[in-house]
Amino acid sequence: MPEKQHSQRLGTEAIVPLIFRLSIPSIIAMSVQSLYNVVDSIYIGRVSKEALSALTLAFPVQIILIGISVGTGIGASSLIARLLGRNEKAKAHLVAELAIAISIVSGIIVAILGIFASPYILRLFNDDPVLIGMGTEYIRIIMIGSVTLFFTMISNNILRGQGNTFFPMVTMVIGAVLNIILDPFFIFGIGFFPRWEIAGAAVATVLSRFISGIFMVYLLLSKHNELKPTFRNFRVDLQLIKEIYRVGFPAMIMQLLASFMVGGMNRILGGFSVSAIAVGGIFFRLQSFVFLPIIGLVQGYMPIVGYNFGQRSYKRMRQAIRSTALMAFSFSTLGLLIFQLFPRQLVTLFNDEPEMVKIGVTALRTVSIGFPFIGPAVVAESTFQALGYGLPSLALSTLRQVVFLIPLLYILGHFLGLNALWFAFPISELFNGIIAAIWISTTLRRIFQSVPLKQL
Repeated sequence: MPEKQHSQRLGTEAIVPLIFRLSIPSIIAMSVQSLYNVVDSIYIGRVSKEALSALTLAFPVQIILIGISVGTGIGASSLIARLLGRNEKAKAHLVAELAIAISIVSGIIVAILGIFASPYILRLFNDDPVLIGMGTEYIRIIMIGSVTLFFTMISNNILRGQGNTFFPMVTMVIGAVLNIILDPFFIFGIGFFPRWEIAGAAVATVLSRFISGIFMVYLLLSKHNELKPTFRNFRVDLQLIKEIYRVGFPAMIMQLLASFMVGGMNRILGGFSVSAIAVGGIFFRLQSFVFLPIIGLVQGYMPIVGYNFGQRSYKRMRQAIRSTALMAFSFSTLGLLIFQLFPRQLVTLFNDEPEMVKIGVTALRTVSIGFPFIGPAVVAESTFQALGYGLPSLALSTLRQVVFLIPLLYILGHFLGLNALWFAFPISELFNGIIAAIWISTTLRRIFQSVPLKQL
């Protein structure tokens, strides 16, 4: 099928095969990204427990950077899909160019902050001078090179908004595989490479993103992209930027809430031990094997819903929502089984100190109880985003990560100890899953009632 027809198939092909076709590349890309996250942490864990804890300390800042790119990318992707569904290609083309411009400007601003403010940012999450020093080495380099993250992730979403998920997969796989290959050379100083340890991990990350970004430039200008960013008729359209962030800003805030949650968790865990902080980092890296494939699934799913919503093809919307929710539930339940059966093996991949293994086994088994609720909740949040409703997704994320999780972490940890603290995660996921199911069902019922039942 010619590439120019990518967007057209969103409204014509059979739903389940289309979901698989669009999602599998994103799932593969996200799975490889998960593998990179884990391998990167394994290498750092071999340097020292303190290095792994410092990496965890810098994690909230990384989430903020990802939030900027994810928010802009999701907003642009959702808007592009809806505009193409309404046959407004000229506007969709300008949205793509605006998103790319935003990625470059954002990268310059973050780089300046990284040079001057890195240690002050990390002190918000911990006051250990050793961890702050090591974390600063890492996050300063990541922030200076953030334009490579912003450009690549936002451009990937431009392609996804057109129904093209294969080439975003290739770009992400290139970056992740290069990162995995380069990590040991820069971290441990293999051959003529310097031994930079935690700073080396950051250098490897930025360099691999830069190389994948070069490939992305080629894709954007090639026949594989329906909306080529020539910038010949580029203009700053504040209304379109507003439309991007009507969905994108809540998605961005959701990531910022995740940063707040991880930072708060690190402070609470820091009251127990450095090992507890390190285990928190291990959990989030391993959890990415559950979360990121589901994110990959909904990245293929969102353009389908957005396009058919634009065309008022509600029967196809309903089929896509039901099928994707079932797939997401299957992913998250598989994650539960793995965490329950192999917790010790998973923890010892990073570090085999007895204290860390003991804490880690309890943490993984407890936290994973809530995994089955995660998949359908993510689909509900993504459905709101695909429909152009950013605030419900933001509200659900706020409930899960701030209203429920942080207070529960503190209360359970303070009164019942470290082992009980981990129950805050499944309790939060349960509450959030119930609310998400009720909210999305009510919203969809209102939408579907606008057409005759025979069309549903």
